[in-house]
Amino acid sequence: MHKNRFNKKIAIVTGGAGGIGFAVASQLIEQGGHMVVIFDLNPGALIKAIDKLGPSHCSYMAVDVTDEAQVKQAIENVVSQYGTIDILANMAGISGPSARVEEYTFSDFKKVYSVNVFGTFLMMKYCLPYMQRNNYGTIVNTCSCSGIRGYKLEIGYGSSKSAVLGMTMNAANENGGNGVRINCVSPGWVDTDMLQNILHQYSNSDNDGYTKDTLRNGTMKRPSTPEEVANVVTFLLSDEARYVNGSNFVCDGGKILD
Repeated sequence: MHKNRFNKKIAIVTGGAGGIGFAVASQLIEQGGHMVVIFDLNPGALIKAIDKLGPSHCSYMAVDVTDEAQVKQAIENVVSQYGTIDILANMAGISGPSARVEEYTFSDFKKVYSVNVFGTFLMMKYCLPYMQRNNYGTIVNTCSCSGIRGYKLEIGYGSSKSAVLGMTMNAANENGGNGVRINCVSPGWVDTDMLQNILHQYSNSDNDGYTKDTLRNGTMKRPSTPEEVANVVTFLLSDEARYVNGSNFVCDGGKILD
């Protein structure tokens, strides 16, 4: 149905070695992406991801999105090799600890912001000039329903995602008229390694006993799959969403309604 949706497009996907990022990279390739470059910290996971995705339309770079020099150089390398950047999917993120405000360490708080906020900012900062030069580009950032509602034990993660939502609207307001669109997607619980880590943390908190089935999953009573979130991301990245700018697409199975 969408075989040529991303024909001739050059894309970067952060956090592309696993979870939602891998699902987004996979769909971009399946839907005609000319080259999808996945950024991730884990070289071993990157190699495994390329083995699954296939090297003909996918490459990788080991990049720490919290390191400005690495981000700048990696983006310059993409442009040098492939000529441009049409698409940026900012999927890299960490949950941080599940803890009350008074028990949350400042070092953990800064670490969560370094990846979720500063990493998202740096990727936009260094990709946008190339998109603006070509009068074409589309960016999707990863917010969360936790950035919309104030759930307990999420002071780091939740507030960082609120910041991502704000940055998305700031950047969208500055662009849009120049052919560059910036939007974000807000998942709820997603069945990834991150969720397993959170469940492990919950077992040692005042939410003892939570499982994937007993979490506050919302009206659909289950976490989403990475592919279900990727469906929304790839729509926003595509020209089918060419009149969508500065929007936050909630894809949480009704979690914020519950």
